[in-house]
Amino acid sequence: MFSKEESAKIRKEFWTSFGKSFPRKWLLYNTKIKGFAFKFQADRKKAFVCLDFEHPEEVANELLYDQLLALRKILETEYLPEVIFDNAFQLESGKYIHRIYVLHEKKFSIHNKNTWRDCYEFFVETMTQFELFYYEYEDFIKQAI
Repeated sequence: MFSKEESAKIRKEFWTSFGKSFPRKWLLYNTKIKGFAFKFQADRKKAFVCLDFEHPEEVANELLYDQLLALRKILETEYLPEVIFDNAFQLESGKYIHRIYVLHEKKFSIHNKNTWRDCYEFFVETMTQFELFYYEYEDFIKQAI
């Protein structure tokens, strides 16, 4: 078991190490669509790459999510076959959002440095595919709002 401070230090080291090992400018929040962002997530039990819909206007979230649902087959067949669409994903805060994500299937814990390399490679491969998909269909996605 780790203290809160030790856990925070390990998390910081995980993300710093990722940035140094794979120095690259990721798309993430720079989609130019409010509340529509790609994210890397990692904790004590799992890691995933996701696309979150958190526009302050719920109608915009619905429209964007529906637009991605229209592209679902393309995303699954050409980019990320293991992608999961969740229209009611609950954040730790209790808030529900729409989330499209890919889960890292290998054993992982942010507290176990032996699992970091596989996770980093998963992050790079998966986010690259998500970005390629987004850039290809960006105009279509933006038509939603």
